[in-house]
Amino acid sequence: MKNNKRLIKLHKEPENSAIAKGFGEVHYVDSFRLEKATDDSLQKVSADIFSLPAWIYWLLHLRDLIVKPFGLKTGLKVEQEKDKSTEKYFFPVLELLDNEVVMGENDAHLNFRVSVLINRSEHFIFVTTAVHYNNFFGRLYFIPVRPFHGIIVKYCIKRLL
Repeated sequence: MKNNKRLIKLHKEPENSAIAKGFGEVHYVDSFRLEKATDDSLQKVSADIFSLPAWIYWLLHLRDLIVKPFGLKTGLKVEQEKDKSTEKYFFPVLELLDNEVVMGENDAHLNFRVSVLINRSEHFIFVTTAVHYNNFFGRLYFIPVRPFHGIIVKYCIKRLL
């Protein structure tokens, strides 16, 4: 991994981000800002961030085995654009703008949103996660998930350096 000073962790969503639009109360948010100029499409940047190595798929599979008895959603979903582009998104797309894609899902225990936002004029790429706990089990679920979330997101973004 290269120069870490180009990657900064923020504790709020970037200005002008659509991630929290209509989401309701946000109980957890983090955002990573990567300083990098890019001419790549939003879809390409998103695909590069979410092209996961085997060890992350193994962790996600383990998570699925643990939560399945509790009736939580399992399995990874990849959604293609309506034009059948070969560039894919990792989670279901909720909003697609020129410079930002908001993905996410709602489940019984929590709702989450993930945004990839490109600010071409300032040469920044933001990856933001917002979580809303629907009940006590959402808070409980996120306790062991939170440290892995941070490790995985930082790893995925640093690969763009």
